[in-house]
Amino acid sequence: MKLSTKGRYGLRAMVDLVMHSENEPVSIASIASRQSISESYLEQLIAKLKKAGLVSSVRGAGGGYIPSRNADEISVGDVLRALEGSLDPVDCPGLAEEKGCQGADACVTKYVWKRINDSINRTVDEIKISDLVKESLEVVQKNRVPGSCCEKKE
Repeated sequence: MKLSTKGRYGLRAMVDLVMHSENEPVSIASIASRQSISESYLEQLIAKLKKAGLVSSVRGAGGGYIPSRNADEISVGDVLRALEGSLDPVDCPGLAEEKGCQGADACVTKYVWKRINDSINRTVDEIKISDLVKESLEVVQKNRVPGSCCEKKE
């Protein structure tokens, strides 16, 4: 499975939105600037996230976007599915209840595809946006601490 820029950029935008919307709505321009994503592309991504009920818009002066739910209620899977559609890397007709393939009853590989699909979906559903925000804050803090691994030693 390979995610497109929709999923990768959209996830970054969602984390940014959560991190910066505690006190006020966040503009697309500010997210685009911080994340180095084009505003027009980001508008498309935010529209999909809004349609999926993950973000809400706030109109007027000082308007922008806010998360529709708490960050610990939004999974990475929610965001990726809103932007990418199904995350199943294998589309096996033998797994569908109503439109199965002719050989589904005797096919043993369908169990491999089901386990792979289930594993991916379970993993992205277990990771919450709040986990990524926490991780991001730790990375920022680590990079501010003198003597971090990235600092040149003299």
